[in-house]
Amino acid sequence: MKLKRLIPLFAAAAVFAPMIFAPSCANTTQAPTGGPKDSIPPYITNIVPLPGTLNVPTAKTKIVFTFNEYVTIKEQKNIYLSPPLSKAVKARITGKNLVVTFEEDLRPNTTYTLDLTGAIADNNEGNMYPGYTYVFSTGDRIDSLYITGIVQECSTLKPVSGATVMLYKNHADSAVFLERPVAAVKTDEWGYFALSYLQDTLYRLYAVRDDAGDNLYDPQADLIAFYDSLVQPVLKVNDTVPELLKYEMKDTAACLARKTRYTLNLFRERPSKQYIVNKVRVSDRSSYITFMAPDAWIDSLWIKGYPDSRIITQFNIQQDSLEIWVNDPRPVPDTLHLFVNYRKTDTTGALKPKLEHVKLYQEGKKKKAVGYNARKEIKHEDTICVYKLNVKGETVEQNGFDLEFRDPIIYEKFDSLQFIMVNPKQKLIDGKYDVEKDSMNLRHFIIRPREKLIAGWEYRLKLPHRAFQDINGFWSDSTEVKVKLPDDDKASSIELVVSDVPGKVLVDLLNETRKDVLRSYIIDGPCTLLFPYLKKGKYCIRFTEDLNRNSIVDTGSLLEHRQPEKVRFLKIQDDIFIDLPEMTELSQTASVKQILKD
Repeated sequence: MKLKRLIPLFAAAAVFAPMIFAPSCANTTQAPTGGPKDSIPPYITNIVPLPGTLNVPTAKTKIVFTFNEYVTIKEQKNIYLSPPLSKAVKARITGKNLVVTFEEDLRPNTTYTLDLTGAIADNNEGNMYPGYTYVFSTGDRIDSLYITGIVQECSTLKPVSGATVMLYKNHADSAVFLERPVAAVKTDEWGYFALSYLQDTLYRLYAVRDDAGDNLYDPQADLIAFYDSLVQPVLKVNDTVPELLKYEMKDTAACLARKTRYTLNLFRERPSKQYIVNKVRVSDRSSYITFMAPDAWIDSLWIKGYPDSRIITQFNIQQDSLEIWVNDPRPVPDTLHLFVNYRKTDTTGALKPKLEHVKLYQEGKKKKAVGYNARKEIKHEDTICVYKLNVKGETVEQNGFDLEFRDPIIYEKFDSLQFIMVNPKQKLIDGKYDVEKDSMNLRHFIIRPREKLIAGWEYRLKLPHRAFQDINGFWSDSTEVKVKLPDDDKASSIELVVSDVPGKVLVDLLNETRKDVLRSYIIDGPCTLLFPYLKKGKYCIRFTEDLNRNSIVDTGSLLEHRQPEKVRFLKIQDDIFIDLPEMTELSQTASVKQILKD
């Protein structure tokens, strides 16, 4: 149900508010009878000064909203003034009145809006006041234009609630860091925003997830979105414009029907400063250091007392975390002295060579026990080469058997593994396999069967005793895992025939919440992708344009005017969700070039 503005700009309308709402209120001429629970939200019966008042004093300004019943402030931060001041507005309840004051002077000749959406509830049942945007001016006119849009996460395109959308007349890149906006508003639960009562001029448009609530952008803490070009409002405010009305957030049809002109994709910028932020000694021979920004540039690295040949290092894919192992059979001291010669950000913001001494302590190391007590303290995992061997029936055809060691291995005998296929008659057949080493993780391997897997067969992978030795000198135990292809006769599948691939693209199958990636492919040409063994439910298929071909979704940069890598979803009849029934083989075509097109 639409909830229209409770008080329009015309001052006389305030008088009629009680009449408008009277039919839906309880009969107050007789005593309560213990009837149904009150579900009617409070409403405003008067405002001083009236909406649309001009020449409001800039100092010691006070606004009083009178409600039809006793109310409480549910969320103080949702009482939001635009343009914002350096200090948040002050609000208090006196009787049935909400009194709003300001701790600093207002700007002269400025149109202000005060939004109460999501801030007020009645005292008894907690029914939320649906919201109202109050407007006044410290000058002799009310600005009359507006713009609308939506803020969404850059990787999932899910709407972002509570983001601060900001307009700046100052077009310099530094404005969002140093100045407060000339107009601002919070997004609702649908990520929707309407900035109203604007001047006819050119603006820079940003959105920030402002954790500090100071209406400034802090790149170390906040997420940011920006529109590529300048924006100029052209639409005029009117009390009947659907985009400016207040709606129940559960009214999906009404909320989605609102027209939007601007779409902002929220992302976290890469930190601009580079330095070592963390150091952890994981075990005797294992440590890691993390850097503030990705793409750390290390000129040299060494550990006191050990030659280079005894040090193993590995960066993660973002190159902001470095794992370090000591590959030496001798006892390792409680403190390792690591020296890192890397490019660190200096006081001028430039990257300069810096030699840093990092002490890696073996935290919480207990005093060594002797004799019988020492044997009691030793766990089995302290004496073996630790690894994980995982496999899932739903993904074994694509991903194989997943083998990952806790520490790097110095001896391996992959040809001693046994891959056994068991047919429905329980006949055992030796199968062949390939071993793939992960180029980004030296401890990770994929064991991939050569034969096409068959439904109804069982597949076993055996790792024999002492097939691997790690840098601690420990040998591996034996293990065996078994897997079958899913035999759910109600399972469904999606076949996606992909064409017009403009470059390297990441393709993900996600669940309805868009939180879990069920399957992933990396493609760079026409192909057919199969998503089998799916249960009844809703799914979506995401395409990410991998411009730099690094197989990850890269973020954007405000100062470089670079948006995050483009993400789009496959749409079928304007819906990104595929409602998949049971026992269905869905075939779908997709032109990636068309999907990624703006």
